[in-house]
Amino acid sequence: MIKRFLVAAALVTLVASAAYAAPPSGKGNANNRAKTCKKEGADLGGEAFNKKYGTNHNLRNAFGKCVSGKSKGKDEGKDDEQGTSNAAKQCKKEWADIGAAAFANKHGTNHNKANAFGKCVSSKSKSGESDDD
Repeated sequence: MIKRFLVAAALVTLVASAAYAAPPSGKGNANNRAKTCKKEGADLGGEAFNKKYGTNHNLRNAFGKCVSGKSKGKDEGKDDEQGTSNAAKQCKKEWADIGAAAFANKHGTNHNKANAFGKCVSSKSKSGESDDD
């Protein structure tokens, strides 16, 4: 009886130590993704990193989008050369790069050039420049 108890206790100790030795599932990978994005941000510089990954009006959500994209398996290799994956994102990036007035003059066709974004997306979609998901 004592032998069975000692064997059971040894097994419980062994299983418990193995469980604590392994990193929690997913957490170790999340830290690696965050470290990867932090390093990429340092390499690119703040403004370029924000333009590459940011999606809101001031591009301040870039770090979260970087980590999220890497956790979903999105790689730079899957995106096109601009780091975007569809026509709307390409046009948004172009608008941020050249400015609103230049973008409107380049793509706008009506009297006040207010249709520039739609025309840009339409032209990029039709020309096959974007990768459809």
